[in-house]
Amino acid sequence: MTHGLSRVALTAALFASVSLPAAAEQVFNRIATFPVATNLPADKDKLTTTSAEIVTASEDGNTLIYSDSPLGAIGFVDITDAKAPKAAGALMMGGEPTSVAVAGGKALVGVNTSESFTNPSGKLAMVDIATKAVDASCDIGGQPDSVAVAKDKSFVAIAIENERDEDVNDGAIPQMPAGDLVILPLADGVADCGSMKRVALTGIAEVGADDPEPEFVAINSLGEIAVTLQENNHIAIVDGKTGEVKSHFSAGTVDLAGIDTKSEGALSFTGKKAGVLREPDAVKWLDDNRLVVANEGDWNGGSRGFTIFDKTGKVSYESGVSLEQEIARIGHFPDKRAKSKGIEPEGLEAATFGDQPYFFVLAERSSIAAVYKDTGAEPVLSQLLPSGISPEGAVAIPSRNLLVTANEVDLGEDGGPRSHIMLYELGEGTPAYPMLQSAMVDGAPIGWGALSGLVGDAEKAGQLYAVNDSFYAMQPTIFTIDATQKPAAITSALPITRGGAAAQKLDIEGITLDGKGGFWLASEGDAAKLVGHGLYNVDAKGEIKAEIGFPTELLAGQTRFGLEGITSVGEGDDMTLWMAVQREWGDDEKGSVKLLSYNPKSKEWGGVRYPLEKADAGWVGLSEITAHGDHVYIVERDNQVGDNAKLKKLYRVAIADLKPAKIGEELPLVAKEEVHDFIPDLKAATNGYVVDKLEGFAFDASGKAFAVTDNDGVDDSSGETLFWEVNLNATN
Repeated sequence: MTHGLSRVALTAALFASVSLPAAAEQVFNRIATFPVATNLPADKDKLTTTSAEIVTASEDGNTLIYSDSPLGAIGFVDITDAKAPKAAGALMMGGEPTSVAVAGGKALVGVNTSESFTNPSGKLAMVDIATKAVDASCDIGGQPDSVAVAKDKSFVAIAIENERDEDVNDGAIPQMPAGDLVILPLADGVADCGSMKRVALTGIAEVGADDPEPEFVAINSLGEIAVTLQENNHIAIVDGKTGEVKSHFSAGTVDLAGIDTKSEGALSFTGKKAGVLREPDAVKWLDDNRLVVANEGDWNGGSRGFTIFDKTGKVSYESGVSLEQEIARIGHFPDKRAKSKGIEPEGLEAATFGDQPYFFVLAERSSIAAVYKDTGAEPVLSQLLPSGISPEGAVAIPSRNLLVTANEVDLGEDGGPRSHIMLYELGEGTPAYPMLQSAMVDGAPIGWGALSGLVGDAEKAGQLYAVNDSFYAMQPTIFTIDATQKPAAITSALPITRGGAAAQKLDIEGITLDGKGGFWLASEGDAAKLVGHGLYNVDAKGEIKAEIGFPTELLAGQTRFGLEGITSVGEGDDMTLWMAVQREWGDDEKGSVKLLSYNPKSKEWGGVRYPLEKADAGWVGLSEITAHGDHVYIVERDNQVGDNAKLKKLYRVAIADLKPAKIGEELPLVAKEEVHDFIPDLKAATNGYVVDKLEGFAFDASGKAFAVTDNDGVDDSSGETLFWEVNLNATN
């Protein structure tokens, strides 16, 4: 044969093509979380504010060291078993630790000891990792921010920020004294204080040239230091051996289109901003010629993305709005920051795992770590990882296939989540997160968040509808979810309207089908906000056709903890709506709440009493009600998070036992049966801490059960939305 393969060769080639499996995808998934309050010294109150900000790792990859500014300490975490991190103590530093890096067996800690903005001071402390003791320190003559160690461990670079007072002259610069860059030689991880070089960075920036405020430093394998001057919107490249400023350039500006620019309780990605200063925060070298910066902004700028420069200042890649829009698709866009700096990319890490170079962008306000594959040209966004609240720093440990993020916000005093360290592992598999993602429509993402109620379509298996609550008061919406995809997909958004405009004064917490192509909605009232308790019937176009308020007898004992779910029993003229009231009202017996009934035809109200479990801490209430078969299923939960969460369960009540009495009369007490404990689900879903608000539960047309959590619109929340098929016991 003169052309092609022989038959034998062709057969062998075809056999090989079908017999060899494709290489499995390598993905990062979270494997553990560590609340840094676990490291509090014994003499501290357990609610003392802590924070994990900048994090690094010992050279063997078994110990994490992080800076904890509010505590005034550095903390240690034993990750010998990365899936079970252990508290390894905290070391008080005699000031405010701002950054930490490792050289050999030493942790090099920048410590701010300033008495004021106008009289800044600081030191570099050298801590023996094994003994957790300070060996020595150097006076570095100013307030340190970032610390980085050269690849060959021959020197350490420290950004001396001498930050401005934001209460003076509206935070405008210049505000003296100016910051600079400090370089210290290292030997076996110990700095030579007497050989310190100070590198002046004045006179180079276009903005506030007299007052450079170095923010972050990174060092390539040539010993070149990249330093960002955030408020000055500038970047300098410094020779680490000589201290010479080899080059410097403006970080420039970005024109943004397709962003949400208004913090108004609605998500609309149609806005524009022109000439936005990048004002970069973190910087990392991708190789010896390219560096990536996170454009958080701090004064007049913040371009919501990241930029890759070469070291002459040429832009190799600009992310623009792409990252922010992808984050919006998974429900993590922070509407309260829309008018300011959006997702605020702040931290960065870069590392090579196997043969694949990666870099990681930490979006502070959306609590996301974005995973990018570095191609040498346009990077590829491969994953969005859920982090704790406000990721500040990250460290990659390629030798162990680990990524670690440090998340700075601690809401312990408010009963919320503590500051956490999150650990992720690279391995074969599929991404565990996101579990729900919206479609792009006309080049913009369907904005969503704060999902509060769920119902299945009557006919189409795998199709459900969800509603958002009053966090998006200017944009009440019914979302269609396709649960047959992975991740599940929000395919459309139906605005809830009154007279053709977005309906206001609603707090939609429950949704059920009306049997006519529309929906019944339950709104949780709050008299203090002039939001009434009530029911709303909307048609297939989302227009409100009927509004039913509570009767006077029912309102007599009202509180703001009203309706949290709605379902329907029966059809047509025989339909009865049943609603779950979240917590006890003034006329309820302690330990019981109302299940309310309403007949749309007769317009009669009624109710029964439902017995609540006792709370170990905080309060217990109802979050959802849905009818299926011969029962109504009810979500009952506490308002606790993390290890304090004890009750997130599903109960059911026989429909035959729902015999309502008239409002104002004594209501009969129903019996309940436990069906499912959600806490194992919430722990296993993404190996995160247990979130507070499990608020949606429904069955689809095939009888499969689904649940969804409310992410509070990413406000004092990690922003995580968990959506999953619930595996109920077959007998239920």
